[in-house]
Amino acid sequence: MKYNLPKFILPALLALALGCSSAKQDVAQSPKNKSSIDRKVDSLMNLMTLEEKVGQMNQYNGFWNVTGPAPKDGSAAKKYEHLKKGWVGSMLNVKGVKDVKALQKIAVEETRLGIPVIFGYDVIHGYKTISPIPLAEAASWDMDAIQKSAEIAAAESAASGLNWTFAPMVDVSRDARWGRVMEGAGEDPYLNSVIAVARVKGFQGNLGEFNLAACVKHFAGYSFAEAGKDYNTVDVNRNTLHNVILPPFKAAADAGALTFMNSFNDIDGIPATGNAYLQREILKKDWNFQGFVVSDWGSMGEMVAHGYAKDLKQAAEQAANAGSDMDMESSGYVEHLAALVREGKVSEDKINDAVRRILRVKFQLGLFDNPYKYCDEAREAATVGKKEFHDGVLDVAKKSIVLLKNEKNLLPLKKQGQKIAVIGALANDKTSPLGSWRIGADDGTAVSVLEGLAKYTGNTVKYAKGADVALGNPQFVVETKINMTNKSGFDEAVATAKGADVVIMVLGEHGLQTGEGRSRAELGLPGVQQELLETIYKANPNIVLVLTNGRPLTIPWAAQNIPAIVEAWHLGTENGHAIAQVLYGDYNPSGKLPMSFPKAVGQLPLYYNHKSTGRPGGDEPTESVFWSHYGDMQNAPVYPFGHGLSYSTFEYSNLKLSANSFGQNGHITVSVDVKNSSNIDGKEVVQLYIRDMVGSVTRPVKELKGFEMTEIKAGQTKTVTFTIDEKTIEFYTANGKWEAEAGDFKVFVGGSSVTKLQAPFSYSK
Repeated sequence: MKYNLPKFILPALLALALGCSSAKQDVAQSPKNKSSIDRKVDSLMNLMTLEEKVGQMNQYNGFWNVTGPAPKDGSAAKKYEHLKKGWVGSMLNVKGVKDVKALQKIAVEETRLGIPVIFGYDVIHGYKTISPIPLAEAASWDMDAIQKSAEIAAAESAASGLNWTFAPMVDVSRDARWGRVMEGAGEDPYLNSVIAVARVKGFQGNLGEFNLAACVKHFAGYSFAEAGKDYNTVDVNRNTLHNVILPPFKAAADAGALTFMNSFNDIDGIPATGNAYLQREILKKDWNFQGFVVSDWGSMGEMVAHGYAKDLKQAAEQAANAGSDMDMESSGYVEHLAALVREGKVSEDKINDAVRRILRVKFQLGLFDNPYKYCDEAREAATVGKKEFHDGVLDVAKKSIVLLKNEKNLLPLKKQGQKIAVIGALANDKTSPLGSWRIGADDGTAVSVLEGLAKYTGNTVKYAKGADVALGNPQFVVETKINMTNKSGFDEAVATAKGADVVIMVLGEHGLQTGEGRSRAELGLPGVQQELLETIYKANPNIVLVLTNGRPLTIPWAAQNIPAIVEAWHLGTENGHAIAQVLYGDYNPSGKLPMSFPKAVGQLPLYYNHKSTGRPGGDEPTESVFWSHYGDMQNAPVYPFGHGLSYSTFEYSNLKLSANSFGQNGHITVSVDVKNSSNIDGKEVVQLYIRDMVGSVTRPVKELKGFEMTEIKAGQTKTVTFTIDEKTIEFYTANGKWEAEAGDFKVFVGGSSVTKLQAPFSYSK
């Protein structure tokens, strides 16, 4: 693509800094060739003033009609002037080829050095064509499908001018009150880690024409906010930090993620943005991370509110010294960092390190070869919304559905001759299924459940709304005038249900009741939906409850009384088609829960891989009260991590170990027979857990260490095999490092975290 060069120095810069090889080739070839990017970066930095270097560390939010007249006053004018000076390294929330190209043109053709801008956006689970929310995708346990979903998101975004996504979120989430659980992969470090790798690979690919730089977030501990309240303080020990929180981040870094985002919370009393232990010691030194770290929105300035910095200038000093390379929308660096260098409070070496990291990513993305690489309007028009993308998100949506319960032979639905009642406002909603964090998508573009069911014409379907569903937090969403206590639709819903063979009730949360800033103190069905469910049950108990939600809900009454329950999450653009195909049996569900479903909010945080404690808690009755339990409820969740049924049934037997011990550099194999005891072909996620019986620090009662999705024909038995080696059993020990400790272990294999088959083994050094 041809483009005009800046008036001043860019021709010489291109000859000096860029040489003749392309950044894309450098990325794809050997480490020796990669170093040529560093030589180009160094050559470019030799031409930069201190202010221009600091400018690369400054990120601004989109701010004016970029294709219109230049702004003349206020914040927009300041940002525009900084862009023309080369004091803006990145922008976010600018999308679409037309707008991106207009701003890139200023950066490349009107600044002294012509350094291109990197454009970031929250492409969390799709751009225009929306995949299931990440928590739902995690329920698929299908890494190929998850990677494909990220590839689709990257292709549409890159065709629309973007080159950087603020995803994946890899925060391990143990508290469903926290609204952002929808953005991650649930409660388990291992599952989070393998999904992090799949999503990084999907977004970044080979950094070609249809790829984005990934941004792994939030580094670190954000999801451990006290009481599940977003932005709250975090209090975790080093054991939890290293063994639970950090493994998915390390996996993403090892997978080649180009950027990280720090988090809003404090760790050990120090805000993450100003935390040198996290950013310099762990990420950049111990893990040898070569990319750059961007702050979360305004988190640098928020260190003042934390009481850690007296003003924005001190916050900029703390953040720069701690290793936060780019400031998102605080203006702390662009306003104060050059002065801090001249005052000797921040060394120019640290500025140079940050700028090298930022420029390196721009070279790797090919922006110096062609600043308008992502700015082809014809490609944008031909790419966004392609049919193959809809097919791809439909595939992962079906795989994300979890069958929680299925009694009375209600599912799959018969395709002929049934009278079906469909009840619930969410059944007729074309926006809620898009979920939270889908800011590039258009409202009303999801396939509703009613539309999906309408593709099956052999049954009679009647619909009644029953009751409204709230739209979420008014800070972020313009509320509609809904009376959440309004039960005026109950009578119509009851009448509709009475004459039906099956009642499909679509209940849950609106998509905008989840996500950032949308924590909930109660996790039952919002509004009067629980009362509606119980009312309809009295009229017709043959209910299939379809849950559409962004987090685990407390549904103990439904779990006890409703015969069939389908966890359908917020499934994105192809929502209704995916749900209908599962309900009718054209797709046999295989999803498994990535988070435990609590009986009550009082159980939270709730997770399967808890510690034993000195007085272990269980669910067996005991005469003593002095053990770890509740006086009014069992400890167990209503549905555990890893749980998920199928229209097939699977039986596990014949657990075998190749040996009962192994030593250094050795391994053992674990095998189990899994039989499909039904007359329906199906897929099962076979899960392997271990327990370290004694460690230098206390260890969890069970940890996921492997899984395999296997397809088994009706009546067939398959033998599934796993390998256990030193890597499998290592953890962050009392010695302050990752290592395998000698000792005794147990291995468990089954279809959920509640497993029956187990066997002992040992490891010796």
